[in-house]
Amino acid sequence: QVQLVESGGGLAQAGGSLRLSCAASGNIFSISRMGWYRQAPGKQRELVAVTTSDGSTNVADSAKGRFTISRDKDKNAVYLQMNSLKPEDTLVYYCYAQIMTSSGYQYQYWGQGTQVTVSS
Repeated sequence: QVQLVESGGGLAQAGGSLRLSCAASGNIFSISRMGWYRQAPGKQRELVAVTTSDGSTNVADSAKGRFTISRDKDKNAVYLQMNSLKPEDTLVYYCYAQIMTSSGYQYQYWGQGTQVTVSS
């Protein structure tokens, strides 16, 4: 079993900052991708930022220049530093990881979601 545990969501004012953290634990052999998605009610989950095992990153246009993704491989953790927050960033944020377990197979895992609310 693998678990992703998120923390760091909450309330911020427009222009402010929040930092999301996510740690993976359990039957982990390797992590190929780790990152963040977000979702509005009734809409599809959308990519915010993801980082791969070779250090490359993919950041959504809406997040470029404001959000920074980083990863701690030793801790199986990923972080999202969100600066210059806007009211439209008010969404539920989900941690995502693509993990190879001891079975040799890769699976996709999601965190439970953390609410980010930005007031104007």
